[in-house]
Amino acid sequence: MTRPDDEEGATVAPGHPLAKGYLPVPRDTAAGEVTVEQQNGPGAGCLLLNGVPRDSPAAGALGGPQILLAPEEETQARLLPTDAGEETPGAEGTPLPRTALSTRRFVVLLIFSLYSLVNAFQWIQYSIISNVFQGFYGVSLLHIDWLSMVYMLAYVPLIFPATWLLDTKGLRLTALLGSGLNCLGAWIKCGSVQQHLFWVTMLGQCLCSVAQVFILGLPSHIASVWFGPKEVSTACATAVLGNQLGTAVGFLLPPVLVPNTQNNTDLLAYNISIMFYGTSGVATLLFILTVIAFKERPPYPPSQAQAALQVSPPEDYSYKKSIRNLFKNIPFVLLLISYGIMTGAFYSVSTLLNQMILTYYEGEEVNAGRIGLTLVVAGMVGSILCGLWLDHTKTYKQTTLIVYILSFIGMVIFTFTLDLGYIIIVFVTGGILGFFMTGYLPLGFEFAVEITYPESEGTSSGLLNAAAQVVFGILFTLAQGKLTSDYDPKAGNIFLCVWMFLGIILTALIKSDLRRHNINIGITNVEIKAVPVESPTDQKPKTVMLSNQSESSI
Repeated sequence: MTRPDDEEGATVAPGHPLAKGYLPVPRDTAAGEVTVEQQNGPGAGCLLLNGVPRDSPAAGALGGPQILLAPEEETQARLLPTDAGEETPGAEGTPLPRTALSTRRFVVLLIFSLYSLVNAFQWIQYSIISNVFQGFYGVSLLHIDWLSMVYMLAYVPLIFPATWLLDTKGLRLTALLGSGLNCLGAWIKCGSVQQHLFWVTMLGQCLCSVAQVFILGLPSHIASVWFGPKEVSTACATAVLGNQLGTAVGFLLPPVLVPNTQNNTDLLAYNISIMFYGTSGVATLLFILTVIAFKERPPYPPSQAQAALQVSPPEDYSYKKSIRNLFKNIPFVLLLISYGIMTGAFYSVSTLLNQMILTYYEGEEVNAGRIGLTLVVAGMVGSILCGLWLDHTKTYKQTTLIVYILSFIGMVIFTFTLDLGYIIIVFVTGGILGFFMTGYLPLGFEFAVEITYPESEGTSSGLLNAAAQVVFGILFTLAQGKLTSDYDPKAGNIFLCVWMFLGIILTALIKSDLRRHNINIGITNVEIKAVPVESPTDQKPKTVMLSNQSESSI
């Protein structure tokens, strides 16, 4: 993992070592496999792995051939000590690393949320007034649609380089790239306010889409690195909220700033330039604030889980190995699929909402946009409430499953009430659907961090976004659009309902192994064997089993 920068690295408290005489062992390890041989001299108290002293060449490192860890246990090996006599948090009578909350965390969260807002605004600013830009640039509607779809397309080749950069180079550089590219793209658009310069506005939008790749994976990482255990989920939800708020502003502001004045090209160009220059000014201010205020990490870790990660030597980290560990983690794979289904369904509904509404309510273009805004605003409320609930209860799986079920019920109600002829009902059902489906976003991020700890939050979040946007988002939009055009919107929505029901089953199968939470409260997710190394009189190896608090009681 990345180390803090030099400015703050000197003040970081000592790490997160394991307790003297304690060695975490997988639950299925036999009791006789970990022993200690008491002797005098330098080798006294050395641990034996399957009968081989730890410091002997045959034993090698803890990850060596003497103990073969299962894939889901491999990541736990990072928390093992390298020297005898180190201590673990939560062991009785042993000191814990110093943790503290920095007031700068609120500034970091606010700046990130705001430049994420601007990036989301730039994504939607064309499609919400697509007819205006189509007439101004004299291009087809498909060209205008690509100004939005390029955001999704850019995610495909860049997600792995972006998460690698976050894991190896750190949070500050990734944040600067996201904010800086967002600013640069906004300024390039300012030079495209002429009817023959569509390619310039596309270039600027492409840069903004690249910036998005360095933005979407940061909420859970910022929350984990800067916020304490009792506020981490709320912080993640707030960071996600910034992007949602940008979409909401994108629904409202462009139609006001750029009214349809096709008969007056000069006035239309002036209005577009006002929107572009205003966006550039805000993006520039936020980039400057990012340079000034964004730090790699706080002086002290905010939680014991972060303290454990900060002492891990950078040379021990392998991005490829981290990716392999994630795909070997069965609970994460199940979450990856179920998250992709839910979020992909939401993207599909949002994309085709206008088409669905106009099928049953002709001439209601304005209300179709308002219903879309209702989905986003209700989702913002749902995100914050779900984050607060997680921080209060830590019931990750239960909350995720309940929200998934309620989203499915909301989708069924929306599907079978859409054609009743009362548009007010569509507002209500659309708001319910947005509340739960969008509220699920931070739940998925935080649940992934819990079950994949100590893997990077940015990597797990990046994979979730990739599944949502690249795989399920595109496939669901194409399939639902085909069913809607060939049959009716009800057929397309039933298609999504079937997939969401499958997502409920997959979510129910996820094992709730709250690794990060367990570290924060001082227990591990493995059996701990206490070996009495203090007494020189005991020549016979002995092993005392200490049972941990069970996961179900957390």
